[in-house]
Amino acid sequence: MNRTVQGVLFDFDYTLADSSRGVIACVNGTLGEMGLPAASPEAVRRTIGLTLGEAFTRLTGSDDAGRRQEFRLVFKQYADEVMAEMTELFATVAPAMLALKQRGLKLGIVSTKFRFRIEAVLRRDGLLDVFDVIIGAEDVTCHKPDPEGLRKALEHLGIAPANALYVGDSVVDAETALRAGTAFAAVLSGVTGWEEFADFPAWAVVEDLAHLTAYMEQSAICVETG
Repeated sequence: MNRTVQGVLFDFDYTLADSSRGVIACVNGTLGEMGLPAASPEAVRRTIGLTLGEAFTRLTGSDDAGRRQEFRLVFKQYADEVMAEMTELFATVAPAMLALKQRGLKLGIVSTKFRFRIEAVLRRDGLLDVFDVIIGAEDVTCHKPDPEGLRKALEHLGIAPANALYVGDSVVDAETALRAGTAFAAVLSGVTGWEEFADFPAWAVVEDLAHLTAYMEQSAICVETG
């Protein structure tokens, strides 16, 4: 990828953080309250990054609008109690963000997770001020892979899509970047294997954020530094 990059935007779950303990607890608490059987931890992990309605349908096979809405509401009640404390940033996040900031890059987050939950985790770990923009579920009308959130973040930063890199862990993230016109880099810190990105024009597929920053140092990517 020969381009000048002015900003790097990230998905949140499985890209910057592991919220799987909290999501599994909230999903199965919600399903139980709805009189439905619990889902396996692996099945729940495969839904992280989807909207709550999509997750409900994936786990139960039901696309009933009323039940999907009930799932959203009950899940939110559980999540308000436990999600932030059961979400852990990956150890690679702080050093990677510092390295990117030192190169003069603007940083942002675009996620289907509620922005206030993301902010709570970042504030707890002293990293909230590192990011120049955060777009969450409450900030858009259409969720990923629709590019609305990514475009909103780029507009806020004053960066053209051609001058941005979006980093995520799923094919939904890859499709979002493609539809927004940004470059995409995949990290394998989630449940998606490298072979699943074969149908997308990924600039890089790396193990984690530490490998991403190292790859940026060695590649043809040009970073605007001032």
